[in-house]
Amino acid sequence: IPCLVIEIKGEYAKINVGGARKDVSLALMKGVKKADYVIVHAGFAIEKIDETKAQETIRLIEEAGLA
Repeated sequence: IPCLVIEIKGEYAKINVGGARKDVSLALMKGVKKADYVIVHAGFAIEKIDETKAQETIRLIEEAGLA
């Protein structure tokens, strides 16, 4: 699920995913900024995706009733 980065503090980012806020590590990524979308696995941001792809994925998940 694409997660929106809402705050960055050092090597950690606060993300918003489905209305929930969580802290994740940015140790495996460089160049992540506030308002980017990332994919998270096991508490680590592992991939940055563009906003259009993120919004489309979120829409499909919601339509399928999975969120």
